[in-house]
Amino acid sequence: MQSTGRAILQASGGKPERKRENRSPRLVVHNSIVGYVGRMSDSLHRQVCFALYAASRAATAVYRPLLEQLGLTYPQYLVLTVLWENDGVTVRDLGRSLELDSGTLSPLLKRLEAAGMVQRLRSVADERRVEVHLTEEGRALQEKARHLPQQVAQAAGLESGELRALQETLTKVTKALRTAAR
Repeated sequence: MQSTGRAILQASGGKPERKRENRSPRLVVHNSIVGYVGRMSDSLHRQVCFALYAASRAATAVYRPLLEQLGLTYPQYLVLTVLWENDGVTVRDLGRSLELDSGTLSPLLKRLEAAGMVQRLRSVADERRVEVHLTEEGRALQEKARHLPQQVAQAAGLESGELRALQETLTKVTKALRTAAR
């Protein structure tokens, strides 16, 4: 494999960076450019948006094995979390709560329905509205999943006050960025 990497580097004319202290180089192929890079470039490291992105992916990676034990993905868990607090919410309101468009939410609900976790029903009051209801199986998962947020918070290595402050800061940043994007 290493000789293949060298051959690719030679064919592309690229030269690997020298190994720097505290960095483990790795072969990267992107848009026909081949070379070795460190873990993170300095300019990338200074970008707040990348730190948010990386933290989100890291949190999801902690959730993943915990949710696999329940037969759920992270987006499915988020849907169920909303429903555990407000069963029978409309698809529209669920999308607003999760900040998902119908093109993303509909297949997600379809998979949860096929798994027997939720049921979509037309509203008795207004047939144009579709409500999402938990099944017994969906309700039963709430007890099994109730410790997940604490497990992830513990994995984050922050005290409860730090976690609250982080959540408040992230909420403030989200609100400001949404306003700026309009």
